[in-house]
Amino acid sequence: MEWLFFILIGAVAGWLAGLLMRGGGFGLIGNIIVGIIGSILGGWVLGLLGISLGIGSPLVSSIITATIGAVLLLFIIGLIKR
Repeated sequence: MEWLFFILIGAVAGWLAGLLMRGGGFGLIGNIIVGIIGSILGGWVLGLLGISLGIGSPLVSSIITATIGAVLLLFIIGLIKR
């Protein structure tokens, strides 16, 4: 069941990051991949900065962390592509 939540959070975070950075999503599989990598990156970066998103439910804070990481990931990819 945890894997299902992990994939769901990845899909939502990837979709949100796609909307924020490019104006669209990347398809279901692309959103899941971007969201999962973003959740790892977001957790790492926020941990380095000492920021804890303990607000609301754990699901909401996980989606916010994953979205922040996915936006950072897309930003870095955009810099590399230039």
